[in-house]
Amino acid sequence: MKNKQQKTVKSIELGRRKFIKNTVLTGGALAVSPSLFSMGSKYRQLWANLPEISEKRKLGTLEVSSMGLGCMNMAGIYNDPMPKEAMIAVIREAIDRGLTFLDTAEVYDPYLSEEMVGEAIKGQRDKLVIATKFGFDYNNGRVVGRNSRPENIKNALEGCLKRLQTDYIDLFYLHRNDPSVPMEDIAGTVKDMIKEGKVKHFGLSEVSPDTIRKAHAEQTVSALQSEYSLLQRVVEYQVLDTCEELGIGFVPWGPVAERVSYRQISTGDPSITPKGPSTLFY
Repeated sequence: MKNKQQKTVKSIELGRRKFIKNTVLTGGALAVSPSLFSMGSKYRQLWANLPEISEKRKLGTLEVSSMGLGCMNMAGIYNDPMPKEAMIAVIREAIDRGLTFLDTAEVYDPYLSEEMVGEAIKGQRDKLVIATKFGFDYNNGRVVGRNSRPENIKNALEGCLKRLQTDYIDLFYLHRNDPSVPMEDIAGTVKDMIKEGKVKHFGLSEVSPDTIRKAHAEQTVSALQSEYSLLQRVVEYQVLDTCEELGIGFVPWGPVAERVSYRQISTGDPSITPKGPSTLFY
């Protein structure tokens, strides 16, 4: 019996590794990008050591480069905002290396990250996959709560399109679930946007298996983006299995725990902890 249980556990682990490998490895870019930021004017030296990116991955039916570029900290979420022109140059250098998957959100700054991406992709939009996110309320440029009412989603989309200087979004994520709005209404609103051609694919972020299933029943979910690292492994409890079952691509963010893993190892200081909040599912 013990040997049978060990084989079952091993089979599950191997299956999970295969799933993560075959869906998407874009989290690698989220690990690379903080290093880019810390390099400042020397970022080109880092890119010079990276290979050309030629492999592709699938998020549902959406094809993306095997590495993506997370543009959150360009706008200064866990650090001060980076110089706009330097970040535009970073994005363009990444594209030149074969990276086609860019990840941003209206809440980053707010709005600054999307503006940087919009400026950087001029003349190259058609060959890129742009992901952005909705789900918050703002007052004078500050986040004041979650808001995924249909009308707010529509307003958010129009703002995203304007800042990104495009007429469609490849992957539109619900950034954080709004418990006050039925998931069927949220997914249904994005479904209408897909019919209009303003959105190509629907994504979710930091949600539970039950929420994934509710959304997927209303509108096909192409990707789930959630925190995943050696320090944050909540998604290993049914979330990854649900994605695999439903054919949903998984996009990890924070694979080096906001550089905590690197800083703990390099400094020998185990007291270093993430600045951001722990993942919460709804």
